[in-house]
Amino acid sequence: MTIMRPFLIGLATTALTATALTTRAMAEELAVEAVMSPVNEMRLDFEDDSGRFVLLVQRQGEASGTGLLAGATATEYGMHSIRPGTDGRAGGYLVFEDADGDKAYLDWTLRAVFAAGPDGNTQLLDNGFWEVAGGTGKHQGLKGAGTFHLEIVNDTDRNYILTGELFPAE
Repeated sequence: MTIMRPFLIGLATTALTATALTTRAMAEELAVEAVMSPVNEMRLDFEDDSGRFVLLVQRQGEASGTGLLAGATATEYGMHSIRPGTDGRAGGYLVFEDADGDKAYLDWTLRAVFAAGPDGNTQLLDNGFWEVAGGTGKHQGLKGAGTFHLEIVNDTDRNYILTGELFPAE
């Protein structure tokens, strides 16, 4: 029994390491962008001197890039609370629907920071994270997380940039 114990421990360690490497190998890199335009929105402007506004918005666009969600139609359901020139917070869900009608739901959070740029003008830093919240069809059981960056394209459109890893459903 004493001789078998180190062998069994070694065997278990090898099996766990192989499982971890196999699971890691199944991860799929994600790097997608989607320029999204408003479909619906509601806005609350604070009537105090803060300049704060809250925007409930539905935006839509097409995801391009690499990974499981590239080529899908992307729809944002978001809430943005902004104090222009000071700070902001946003969050919501992104729904990626592929050509087969299968959907991946991503929960996202964003923090807006206004900072002085190299030229002295105010620069907006819009960064956060995302994680898979659910899915349908081939995306049911999908897992993953990553970083989220938002760029202002014009007065209404935003470029959503997501990078990270997805683990397809088994």
